[in-house]
Amino acid sequence: MNAMAGTVISSGQDASIVNKDSRVASEIKELLNSGNHQEARSRFEELIDTYRNRIARIAYYYLRDPAEVDEAVQDTFFKAFIHLQTFRDELFFELWLSRIAVNGCLDRLKAQSRRRHWIVPTNDQLEERLQREPTVAPSAEQMLLANERRDQLLAAVEQLPERQRSIVILNQFEEYSTKEVSNMLNVAESTVRVHLFRAIRSLRTLLRNARPSSKDNASV
Repeated sequence: MNAMAGTVISSGQDASIVNKDSRVASEIKELLNSGNHQEARSRFEELIDTYRNRIARIAYYYLRDPAEVDEAVQDTFFKAFIHLQTFRDELFFELWLSRIAVNGCLDRLKAQSRRRHWIVPTNDQLEERLQREPTVAPSAEQMLLANERRDQLLAAVEQLPERQRSIVILNQFEEYSTKEVSNMLNVAESTVRVHLFRAIRSLRTLLRNARPSSKDNASV
């Protein structure tokens, strides 16, 4: 399924109770179709206000750079607005928007990887990256591994394969169900569960290996 095509509401959800924001998105489409672009932009601001913080959190989990996060948030809403005509009325707007954010962040990470072939950061830059702390501390991190520090967890998540990283971020940090994640990433729900199990197992290993051993502590 095309990333801009949207996310179908799960079978357990009644199509008659499509959430308010999905209805707002459909109304904005009608305004665009009628040529009332100014009113459409005004209504779209409602959706930006509703989802700005959530999209920023998702972007931070991937990018961990405030400047990149700001750009990713702006890019997500820009893409959502210009592609809103592809949003179908029976779809779930929040999942559709989150998918755009995830895809945008993955594209940015790929671009960063290409740039790293040509730019080697200084030690000071590396230290600054390691010491950065997120502005928001989602409680879902504590649900995943309560005894681990946030920066250690995020550093470990960065080492996961791309699909596992996305599943952990969306399911464990943002608390989307495995069904919703499967719709967002266009994979079977059983595949999401397998990747989630493997990801959490890998995270535990990475975090355990990151802890200083008792011997190291004794020698300090």
